[in-house]
Amino acid sequence: MPGAINSIIIVGGGLSGWMTALYLNHLYNQHKQAVEISLIDSSDAGIIGAGEASLSNIRFFFAAMGLDENELIRETNATLKSGILFKHWRQPIAGEEHQFFHPCDHIKLGPGLDIATQWLLTNRKQFERFDQGSSLSAHLMLRGQSPKTDSCHPYEGVVPYGYHFDATLMFRYLRKKAIAAGVKHIETKVTDIDCHAGNIESVETEYGRHKADYYLDCTGFKGVLIERLKKENWHSLSSQLPCNRAVTMQVAYEAGEQPRTFTQATALKYGWAWQIDLVNRRGTGYVYDGERISSLQAEQELTAHIGNQVKILGCQHVELKVGHRNEFWLGNCIALGLSGGFIDPLESTGLHLVHTGVRMLASHLSSNKVSPSVRDAYNSIMVREYQALSRFIRLHYYLTDRRDTSFWRQFKAHAGDEELARLLALWRYKVCEAEDIANTGTGVFSADEYRFVLYGMQYLPQLSLAYDETQVNQVFARLDSKVQHTLDNTIAHQDFLQALHDMPLQEIASLWSK
Repeated sequence: MPGAINSIIIVGGGLSGWMTALYLNHLYNQHKQAVEISLIDSSDAGIIGAGEASLSNIRFFFAAMGLDENELIRETNATLKSGILFKHWRQPIAGEEHQFFHPCDHIKLGPGLDIATQWLLTNRKQFERFDQGSSLSAHLMLRGQSPKTDSCHPYEGVVPYGYHFDATLMFRYLRKKAIAAGVKHIETKVTDIDCHAGNIESVETEYGRHKADYYLDCTGFKGVLIERLKKENWHSLSSQLPCNRAVTMQVAYEAGEQPRTFTQATALKYGWAWQIDLVNRRGTGYVYDGERISSLQAEQELTAHIGNQVKILGCQHVELKVGHRNEFWLGNCIALGLSGGFIDPLESTGLHLVHTGVRMLASHLSSNKVSPSVRDAYNSIMVREYQALSRFIRLHYYLTDRRDTSFWRQFKAHAGDEELARLLALWRYKVCEAEDIANTGTGVFSADEYRFVLYGMQYLPQLSLAYDETQVNQVFARLDSKVQHTLDNTIAHQDFLQALHDMPLQEIASLWSK
């Protein structure tokens, strides 16, 4: 007979390990100590810093864990994120560089046709981008406004928002909170894993053996635990998402620069570069195809992109394993975070996948002996989530018209991507709707998200529908009024951060540069 879960061991720290520990401890031990949650990691374990931006739904995780938002922002040098600015993903038009926002909000205004259809039917595309005509966040980002007003409660804003944060500081913050809440931290190296009949019996460390009902693998790309149970358990996505290397840099702000409320993703010759603004510095990096250029060439291209005159505070090269497990849950072991898989970080999905993995695990992990049907259900959910996210990321690449290098030319005509080719053929003649992408993943990227990318990349459907011009003009007049009201009532991002830290941003940056 199945019994209650008594113990769980998480191997591997970092963001995925400590997010998982905090979540499960809150789930099982919020009212009384029912399950022993232990985390084993080594103090010299490296933290991959490519995940310094989040989706907006990470707020719900932090809020559910009872974390103080202001404290979290201060201790992780965080800034607020209202969206992503994409630059140079298509060729310039009439000498004007291509760019668009993928904002975090979706506007619903008025009766009749949805705002996307109304925008497409009118001539508004001649003087504004789709994001400017259908969201509040695009205007907030352009003006340097935060998504908060003076009356906003913690984790609330006039529009959804995420964060930019220092990955190392965030993992330390979550570690501190998890240990204070009762998670047992065992600081040592795992030296061996004892497996029997498809399960892990125990893990050997430098200081002894540890046993548990379940073992969670948060050891990163190595997948130390899950690999011991099954070797041939990986579905590669490298043929569809070929960026398999990254070079990351920490860059000092120049005099007068202020952190922005958006991530910037700029297409380069063999991939794309991100720019993420923290309170004290800028994080940047180049995600590229390592089959086409060397790490040295990538570092040189990134340096040229950010400017040779900037002060570089640190540089790191990372190999990326693009794909996911066929089975995330084997026996009594579950792979989470990078141990479970990795998708091109273009849309900041890393922490979302950790959150989804542990949230789904919590609803499936109901006893110390789980039936194969429950494991199969969990594995199916996670595979669908990775596939859905992969499709959304592929969309960005396949809509490009860049032909300047072999990297960009490979995406021509959506070669070998039947699923995306089918959807794009459909969206040539109709607006993207939820039903078009239903039954795939958790739906974190809705039809609204697809529209921002489709129409931002100039993939506009051919529509011929009757509409009431007066009514449509009234809808956009209301949007313009709402935009102005929002701009007038939100707090400037710089003012929000300075009030939170009780000092000018330049002083914060200077403290961390010493």
